[in-house]
Amino acid sequence: MPAKDNSCKFPDVPMKVKRVINAKSSRFSAQLFNIASIFAITAGISALLLGKLLASHKIGFLPFVLSFPPLMIWLAASIFVYASIAHHPNERTRHYHRWAGYRFYGATGTMVVFGQPLYELMGGWNGLMVVWGILFLVVVPWGLYDIIKAAREDWQDMTIEVAIHE
Repeated sequence: MPAKDNSCKFPDVPMKVKRVINAKSSRFSAQLFNIASIFAITAGISALLLGKLLASHKIGFLPFVLSFPPLMIWLAASIFVYASIAHHPNERTRHYHRWAGYRFYGATGTMVVFGQPLYELMGGWNGLMVVWGILFLVVVPWGLYDIIKAAREDWQDMTIEVAIHE
């Protein structure tokens, strides 16, 4: 008599396996959005200053053109990073991640609305520096604070059950 195969007995019920999310991974996920946001802002400011140096005293379109690609690339990539970590099983990871997103998206959205009036009000180059300065002051110090705070926190390994659909 052949052995019974019970694997197809309940085809709609997925099997569950246990997975371990190590503490280091949870901590890095909590810090990732802040790290990338800080990098994008500082790279944008560095490119702005490089553009000013290259354009010499004829400040024109070059600093503006050089400054925004790092920010725009991170803005597009951050949507995927945010979505991938937003439902992390560790509540502390989600907390740090959520606040990093609030700061970055809030600051960049505010600059989209108020950047042009500031640019015109301050007279071109100075207005551009004010816009980047506000982005820097909102994202970088708080982001560094959260990175350090997350690094000092006591992270624990987590075991979760994951459904396997075969």
